[in-house]
Amino acid sequence: MSERELPGLPTAALKNRDGALGARVVWLGELASRRRLFARGGALMGGGMGLILALVALPMLALVALAFATRGTHGEIEWTLTLNNLKRLFGYGILGWSPDILWILSRSVLVAAVTTVLCVAFAFPLAFFVASRPPARRYAWLALIVVPMLTNVVIRAYAWFPLLGMHSPLTKLAQILGFLAADEALYPSALAVYLGQTAINLPFAVLPLYAAVERLDPALIDAARDLYASRWGIFRHAILPQVRAALAVAIVLTFVPALGAFVVPDLLGGARGMLLGNLLQQQFFTARNWPYGAAISLMLVACSVVALWYYGRTQAREAAR
Repeated sequence: MSERELPGLPTAALKNRDGALGARVVWLGELASRRRLFARGGALMGGGMGLILALVALPMLALVALAFATRGTHGEIEWTLTLNNLKRLFGYGILGWSPDILWILSRSVLVAAVTTVLCVAFAFPLAFFVASRPPARRYAWLALIVVPMLTNVVIRAYAWFPLLGMHSPLTKLAQILGFLAADEALYPSALAVYLGQTAINLPFAVLPLYAAVERLDPALIDAARDLYASRWGIFRHAILPQVRAALAVAIVLTFVPALGAFVVPDLLGGARGMLLGNLLQQQFFTARNWPYGAAISLMLVACSVVALWYYGRTQAREAAR
């Protein structure tokens, strides 16, 4: 075999037992073969790969297998393989085709999309505000954004009850302005769901955008101003290209959790509209139909994969520029 060099590492051509030339590498003062380097690399990665295999890959394989199982008479799992659970995802049940699951999916995507748009809309000014503070005070502002994440989601959802209840100032103002009847309140409603979802997922959008805004090149912004660009033109041509990758991260980190949320829609929405997260919780804990719940979980995983594909495509475009 011919001698091949590894970049940045000195190599020494040595003859093996058959008399052919082979490449050996001086690594950390030690003469090591390519096989030994790969073995050491595998040993270094073994712990992380083992955790990924135990905590991600194996549970995912179990979920896939469970999606093809059958629910027993009393809720037990029977390993009689069937496609009925996957057919139900497309609306095919024992009574024929029904659009209910498609309505639930479309409603879930709509709630997640609106939540993502609201989070990004609030995250941009927050990121610019924090980045414009003196360096000594930025961490305090970031702490105010992150600290609510340390509180349980259920407690944060219940905190909206007095703010949106019948006797709250916001409800009284909405009644005076004619948006609500005298006997109506802001809770439960779709508005309450969007407010709760936005408040809970907002930090996931602020943090990546702040990291990108902090590294903005001011020379590009000044150049856009010198060319008499409007505010929208400055944002579109000088700011957005610099934060596009962080914006993709913010969208993924917001959309994926919002798509599978069930606590906030259930509490603040008054269980008026079924979402994928609510349906999943119902199948696992109420109906005890674990195979169908596993199939719904695979649907959520597929949506997450699509979101990650979008992020990877955005990263590829950024790298190609």
